[in-house]
This record gives sequence, C-alpha cells and structure tokens, in this order.
Amino acid sequence: MKNTTRDEWRVIIEIRPRYTHTPISALGFTNLDYDLDGEIDGDPFELTIAPRRLGDLGAGLSVGDQLASRDIDAAYKRRCEAMLAELLRAPHVRGGRVTCTETHTCSHCSLLWEVLTAEEAADPRNRQDEHSVEGEPVCCGKAIAEFRTEHGLPAEQQDVTP
Repeated sequence: MKNTTRDEWRVIIEIRPRYTHTPISALGFTNLDYDLDGEIDGDPFELTIAPRRLGDLGAGLSVGDQLASRDIDAAYKRRCEAMLAELLRAPHVRGGRVTCTETHTCSHCSLLWEVLTAEEAADPRNRQDEHSVEGEPVCCGKAIAEFRTEHGLPAEQQDVTP
C-alpha cells in the first residue's frame, strides 16, 4: 500500500530575545569582528539545525547510515531530540520542535501516494466507479484493489465492451 520515507531530519528552535538590546554573544557567537558585534533586536526568529549524519564517525571517517543503525529514522529522531533538549536549556530559546520531510509512495507503482478526498469521492468525474470512497488511492489499479479488499468494498468495475 503506502510506503513512507523520512529524511531531512532537523531541529527548529524559536529564539525570543529576553531584552531588546541583548548582545549577539548571548547566542554563543563569540570572537566576531568588532563591526559584527551587534545586538539582537526585534521579533522572535527561528533557527533550523541539521544533525550530523549517523555514519559520520568524525576525523574524516564515515560509513553509510545503514551500517550505523538498524533503525535509521529512530536514530535520527533520538539525535534530534537530544539536540533539542540541550538547546532548550539556553535562556533565550523559547521553544522548539523536531521535524522531518515525509514522502509517501505507492508500494505497487512507486508514484506519489494520493487518495480521494470526500469532495472528490462525491464527484462522479473523479471516481473509478460507484464504489469509490474517501481515502481510496488514485495511483494504480493494484492499490485500489488492495484498498477495496481491506475495506470490504466490491472490486473495481471494469468496462466490458463486446
């Protein structure tokens, strides 16, 4: 049916300056040139931080993520959650979240996974036949057949012309 892949794991933090004129060194940016030693001023802003690859062993050594972990998604999630917990300890970090990009594809045809919405299922122009319902995949016949079997719906009606 639907395959889900996750990648581009990242931590997004929201920084809300506690004071209108907080030195930029409060963010941890030290040893900046004199001209760049500005002040934080204005609205809250977000920073996005990507974790180090699982297979990055340091000192220029690396292996594929598959060799570094049996459950790559869980390992990246744990790494990002640990980063977020550490970042939330800073007084100027007001919140944060761990996120990733999810891609859903059909296990039969490998196309992007799309399903009928309730509105589309009600419109005869979008349905395969009168048994099409909300949630039914639209990518290929095998996915539709599998969905209908799982949901106890009649098989797709095929046009038979003599």
